[in-house]
Amino acid sequence: MELSTLDYTFIIVFFSIVLGIGIYVSKKSGKNSTEFFLSGRTMPWWLLGLSMVATTFSTDTPNLVTDIVRTSGVSGNWVWWCFLLTGMLTVFVYAKLWRKSNVNTDLEFYEMRYGGKPASFLRKFRAIYLGGLFNIITMASVTLAAIKIGGIMLGLEPWQTVVGAGLITVTFSALGGFKGVVYTDFLLFFVAMAGAIGAAFYLVNIPEVGGIDALMANENVVDKLSILPDFSDRKALITLLIIPLAVQWWSSWYPGAEPGGGGYIAQRMLAAKDENHAIGATFFFNIMHYALRPWPWILVALASLVVYPDVASIAAAFPNIEESKLGHDLAYSAMLTKLPSGLLGVVLASLIAAYMSTISTQLNWGSSYIVFDFYKRQINPNATEKQMVAVGRISTIVLMVLSALFALTLQNAFEIFDLLIKFGAGTGLVFILRWFWWRINAWSEIAAMFASGIIVIGLAKTSLGEMLFAPETGVFPDWAEYPFVVLVTTAIWMAVTILTKPESDETLRSFYRKTQPGGPGWSKVVRKAKDDKVEIIERNEKWSVPSGITAMFLGIALIYSIMFATGYWIYGETTLALTLTGVSAIAAFLLVKAWNRMKGNLL
Repeated sequence: MELSTLDYTFIIVFFSIVLGIGIYVSKKSGKNSTEFFLSGRTMPWWLLGLSMVATTFSTDTPNLVTDIVRTSGVSGNWVWWCFLLTGMLTVFVYAKLWRKSNVNTDLEFYEMRYGGKPASFLRKFRAIYLGGLFNIITMASVTLAAIKIGGIMLGLEPWQTVVGAGLITVTFSALGGFKGVVYTDFLLFFVAMAGAIGAAFYLVNIPEVGGIDALMANENVVDKLSILPDFSDRKALITLLIIPLAVQWWSSWYPGAEPGGGGYIAQRMLAAKDENHAIGATFFFNIMHYALRPWPWILVALASLVVYPDVASIAAAFPNIEESKLGHDLAYSAMLTKLPSGLLGVVLASLIAAYMSTISTQLNWGSSYIVFDFYKRQINPNATEKQMVAVGRISTIVLMVLSALFALTLQNAFEIFDLLIKFGAGTGLVFILRWFWWRINAWSEIAAMFASGIIVIGLAKTSLGEMLFAPETGVFPDWAEYPFVVLVTTAIWMAVTILTKPESDETLRSFYRKTQPGGPGWSKVVRKAKDDKVEIIERNEKWSVPSGITAMFLGIALIYSIMFATGYWIYGETTLALTLTGVSAIAAFLLVKAWNRMKGNLL
């Protein structure tokens, strides 16, 4: 595929602006560690919200959505749509708590909530486990998508894509820090949205597809359109809808959708001006992430079923692609090769934008763990601000190199998604309850983390896994593997919680005084403090969690109704679209009232 002068112009201008921003803010970002990782805690909600959306654009997300749609239909997206419940819980319950905590990273929370050596171990171990291992896997998945895009659209070898894209991104990230990431995310958001929408509109109307009506009627597409799985297909209903909505959303840790908040979402909440800005940022992110953004990708995925009905047809069209990289996720990049000059440049720039936004965020977030939670805690407690920024920049480069090398060994985006979901299975409830139940201790989290990982490894392609979950001969149906991991992991960490000592009164009181979580789960601690004449309640106010959960469900109704209405408008099903649009309007009205009662007017 040949790029025109216009295409190259778009891409060069885009790169120049992004690198210019990184260089411009590098001096201030390098002033101290708070500036480098949190931009001085002065960020407004709208800028942080746009940054979250830009970060989760990613190059692997359209590939993942394409893989899901082509193999499981539109309804297959419930495997990640279910995380809206996690997102809304974070918005209306946990955002204010994270901002109140005033920590530098969400891992610093461990030594505020827990005490002693277990807390210290947990913080340092998860700094390497999440900031290193999990972060490298996530970035490798994003880089894998870039490799496939580079191979399909530009004919690049994998190493050429890795070196070219990685070098520019790591340079920008090491220079600009968090402020550079957030500022460029503002630009990246609009470029990425324009590219995704423009590509979807053009590709649905190419002669091979024939427009939206022809697409909806195509024999390869008609059985993929349903937003809900076929209720008569028991296995599809359980795996695509029931398990995600009943179990997965609260039970699994996944980057960007952590139960109780965490990761780079927490990093942005911690960088907000105040609690209201933290809430506004996360709410805006969830609206854009779930309600509006998926449909351009879904449309391209559906159109790809017309042009490339199977993996063999993709392989035939692009014989230069290595066999190890072939898969349904390649169909998105394959469709983009049909774009005209000009629009092709915008879309390529948008994909580069998505890659840079996600990788730069992951690098800055992972590096913050290594600096604050490992280097400063374990290696050099007296580190100067200059040393911490230097370590941050070095660790940024190391993380990029390791993730790029790992990406060269990978094949499929959905496999990585599934791996991350399973490895976090059963841990999510700890992250939710640790704010509101005093009895949770450091050993609870340690047990959950290790139990989940060991069980998943033990079941993966072993005789035990085949005996229990083999499709034809297993004791249980194969869809029961995930709930099994959740159940066993939860039982283990609950038992460990009861059998180990609770945190000290001093630790629990200090945490309560700082965050004011409230609720019946802390009543014993509050009563004991009162008996000891120790004041830990800053102000007497009604516990906000019940009203927060009400707002959570109204937010879920609002965003899902917008998402479904958008889909049905596209499908031409006017009655359903109008009904859901009305539902979204009612939900929005009620949510505003609930939000104002709970927090006051955000703006």
